[in-house]
Amino acid sequence: MGAVGRGSAIMVALVLCLMVVEMADAATYTVGDAAGWTFNTVGWPRGKRFRAGDTLVFSYNPRAHNVVAVNRGGYDSCRTPRGAKVYRSGKDQIRLVRGQNYFICNFPGHCESGMKIAVNAA
Repeated sequence: MGAVGRGSAIMVALVLCLMVVEMADAATYTVGDAAGWTFNTVGWPRGKRFRAGDTLVFSYNPRAHNVVAVNRGGYDSCRTPRGAKVYRSGKDQIRLVRGQNYFICNFPGHCESGMKIAVNAA
């Protein structure tokens, strides 16, 4: 293997190591803690430090709730924008992206009753 080949192999190995370290640092949070994803969870993120790559676990009864990843407008208005991703498993695991992440339950009246969260991931 020539010097260029070795250099490329070392670079690939370094990038893979950095990805593993970053993933190892990622945390998992259960939304709503022991109560799970339910009403009045709007304040749940307060005081927590989230990072891109962290995972939120939404635990709920899928016959009574869902999780919808929305934009700021959808969060503020409690409306589901066209094309929004709707989760319905009752055990949803969603990886945070850098910046603001918004989630609501779009069952009638649920978001308006505080079943929504805004999470800022550094």
